[in-house]
Amino acid sequence: MQLELTEEQEALRDTVRKFIETEVPLTTVRDLHGEPDGFSKDWWREAANLGWTSPFVPESHGGGTLSGRATSDAVIIAEEMGRLVAPGPFLPVNVVAAAIARFGTESQAEAVLPGLAAGEAFASWAFAEPGDRWSPDAFETTISVSGDKVNVAGEKAYVEAAGVADHLLVTGRGEAGLTQVLIPARTPGLTIVPGRSIDMTRRYGRVVLDGVELPATALVGAAGAAQPAVEYLLRLALTLQCAEMVGVAERTLQTTIEYGRDRFAFGRPIVSFQALKHRVADMALWVEGAKAVGEELVRAVDADADDAGMLSSVAKVHIGRRCLDIVDDCVQITGGVGVTWEHDIHMYNRRAAVDRAMFGSPEAHRRLLLTHIERQTPRGAVR
Repeated sequence: MQLELTEEQEALRDTVRKFIETEVPLTTVRDLHGEPDGFSKDWWREAANLGWTSPFVPESHGGGTLSGRATSDAVIIAEEMGRLVAPGPFLPVNVVAAAIARFGTESQAEAVLPGLAAGEAFASWAFAEPGDRWSPDAFETTISVSGDKVNVAGEKAYVEAAGVADHLLVTGRGEAGLTQVLIPARTPGLTIVPGRSIDMTRRYGRVVLDGVELPATALVGAAGAAQPAVEYLLRLALTLQCAEMVGVAERTLQTTIEYGRDRFAFGRPIVSFQALKHRVADMALWVEGAKAVGEELVRAVDADADDAGMLSSVAKVHIGRRCLDIVDDCVQITGGVGVTWEHDIHMYNRRAAVDRAMFGSPEAHRRLLLTHIERQTPRGAVR
């Protein structure tokens, strides 16, 4: 994702890559397809010991960063996970950790963050709602505060790792506005319904909230004041997701080029034919463009820049669309063998398709950008 890494970040990248290649190679990823959780909890604890869950957790609670820029370090791990379609709830755990560390109370941080950092506990963000609703304006989940009690009712969808989560960060609407609450997974009235996923290792679920009652201490931030927190968490989730998609696209293209050098037709490697050269050149350009967009997004998110929200949509529009285009093109170049179970590319195709849909499609983010441009354009100006 980043065009230039520090010496420490290069060491992190190499360590993460070696760990994934050794512990969860693609043959193991295939085996995890039939596992209920999609990953091994013992393996996740080892990953946590290598710092996968640490970037957004303060040192006082068992975390820390290499560079002092949490997002810059986290995207390195996300990209490597994309390169080998690695399992594990990396995105939801880190997003919730960032939410608690930045917007939660000290008691919430003490109760949740050490377990997440150690890989002993899991958490997920219950954000979207059924019907592909990713905009808080369309949410129907209610979070009402009455005295020292909080009541939550509604339904959340597409919740990654919902089946293993110990805590769920739920976003809903209250009388005062957007509100977030941290709910233990075993709270009465909370039901998790397992869902289906085309990804080999990702598991999702619906969260049904029926008469859930919590103490007011479960609020993450003040009631009705969660808009800035939600915007930040969305930017962070999109940044990690886009980094993973860059890894998916780059690795798929590399694999396809290697295949094209070994596959002969009319006495020549098929990758030497001009038509394929042009397609490969186009895809290589898309990958480099995705890296540049992603790097600018990382900078903006780490700096809390004013344009971070707009850049996150720009990144999802470009990377979300081009990543799947690259994988689909590579499937065609391999002559269709890429969609067979024995070949590796179908696993990348699955991951790319899921990432494209999560946290809003490229088309949805394009509409957000158009709305933003229209608001910024003076009346009567030429668009």
